[in-house]
Amino acid sequence: MRSIWKGSLSFGLVNVPVKLYSATEDHDVPLHQVHDKDGGRIRYKRVCEIDGETVDYEHIQKAYVDGDQTVVLTADDFAALPVERSRDIDVVEFVPTEQIDPIMFEKSYYLSPDSKSTKAYVLLMRTLEESDRTAIVKFALRQKTRLAALRVRDGVLMLQTLLWDDEVREARFPELDETPRISESELKMSKQLVESFASDFTPEKFTDDYQEQLRTLVEAKLEQGDALDTEATFGRETEEGGEVLDLMEALKRSVEKRRGGDAPAKKAPAKKAPAKKPAAKKASSSSSSSTKKAPATKSTTASKTSTKSATKKTRKSA
Repeated sequence: MRSIWKGSLSFGLVNVPVKLYSATEDHDVPLHQVHDKDGGRIRYKRVCEIDGETVDYEHIQKAYVDGDQTVVLTADDFAALPVERSRDIDVVEFVPTEQIDPIMFEKSYYLSPDSKSTKAYVLLMRTLEESDRTAIVKFALRQKTRLAALRVRDGVLMLQTLLWDDEVREARFPELDETPRISESELKMSKQLVESFASDFTPEKFTDDYQEQLRTLVEAKLEQGDALDTEATFGRETEEGGEVLDLMEALKRSVEKRRGGDAPAKKAPAKKAPAKKPAAKKASSSSSSSTKKAPATKSTTASKTSTKSATKKTRKSA
């Protein structure tokens, strides 16, 4: 695992250097949106509404809209906030564990010691275990102040972020304003039904049936050859994550699409032009051959002329 945050856990005069790790992970089968016609990847672009340009993440800032005014907040603005600069997990109080309503739990993290000496870490862990209390802490993570519960799980300190009180909705349903009459026999029968299902909770015996069936479906399609070439439909991914389509593949797909969707294009004698090229080659070859023959004719004539001159000289000398 890779730590996502480093800081110090402090209560009183005790300071514990710690590293924060995500305690949970998603096991869902990763799925992408594709075009039903050809399986091409559907991608969403970050487009500026003013100039229509696609904006890189490095040029994206956050903003608050207040009616007809917009306040842009930069990374430097957030970094200037005192709470955001803090790297401390401050213990506010120790409360009885049963007083924390599970509805308030948001996300879970592990805390590991970030020091060669683990004495302060183990001391806090032992204190929480033997006092049967949970520490309520406050800290800053990802530009937000967090409220969290600090407790012990399997010999490790666990930090569970909590929702703020005003983030939990009040349960108000008019249907429950009137309480129906429940007889003793109905209540007794219901309790017996509960007892028939009574058991100790063992999380490992439960599995995500939907995800297992989905994986089985995907594997069956792969075995049957019911799959597309990823590079042809999604394109290749560069190291930076950008999409790079093979030029020849893109041209091939464009030509096939043109042939399949444009009937007049089939009738047009587009392929007759290349057929004329061999004829042009013959003409050039005959031309070159005639060019080659010309020097041969000149040499022959010169040879005959020299022979006649030699013959005349011989006659004169005779």
